[in-house]
Amino acid sequence: MIDMQGVYKKYPNGVTALNGVDVTIEQGEFVYIVGPSGAGKSTFIKLIFREVKPTNGKVVVNNVNLQKVKEKRIPHIRRDIGVVYQDFKLLPKLTVFENIAFALEVIEETPKNIRRRVMEVLDLVGLKNKARFIPDELSGGEQQRVSIARAIVNHPKLVIADEPTGNLDPDTSWGIMNILEEINARGTTIIMATHSKEIVNTVKKRVIAIEGGLIVRDEHRGEYGYEV
Repeated sequence: MIDMQGVYKKYPNGVTALNGVDVTIEQGEFVYIVGPSGAGKSTFIKLIFREVKPTNGKVVVNNVNLQKVKEKRIPHIRRDIGVVYQDFKLLPKLTVFENIAFALEVIEETPKNIRRRVMEVLDLVGLKNKARFIPDELSGGEQQRVSIARAIVNHPKLVIADEPTGNLDPDTSWGIMNILEEINARGTTIIMATHSKEIVNTVKKRVIAIEGGLIVRDEHRGEYGYEV
């Protein structure tokens, strides 16, 4: 699924975000990425969907070596990767249905299949009754549910969730975690960057801790006490 070997990332301003990362993540895993601000978590995630390229090393995702991919193929590769953002990134003038459908329209799916699939994912996230609402009419938690629905509507093999509960209250956060666990149970790999000690220590999954651009811990379910 994901294989990083000897990965370094140095930005033009001289900052080294990753400093020799080796890690393998298998299909179907649920993995937390943790660490202090500036540790390299965001760069780690951006490498996976080729928002940035490594300075040195190899990044393979879904059996594709991302360094060797031509720019015109990147949108096609990203169809197998869903991304959930902390700030939702919904299109404000489109309805919930239209926001999710957009991800299928760009790959020229048929209207019939678009409607069927959008309603399926809305049912999964508990928002079938909000299909005609616009984002401003929803709570923060509901907007994040729409963001998740949009991320999974293409049946991606991998979902990257970048601080998906960061702007939400505790009760809403647990609802989002339940949805992510359900998606994972259906076979989708989940990689979730988070600062939430409570979530990491309660919903026990594999934890990769990054500090100073290095992986300092890589521990599996039930082994990790999250301390920063």
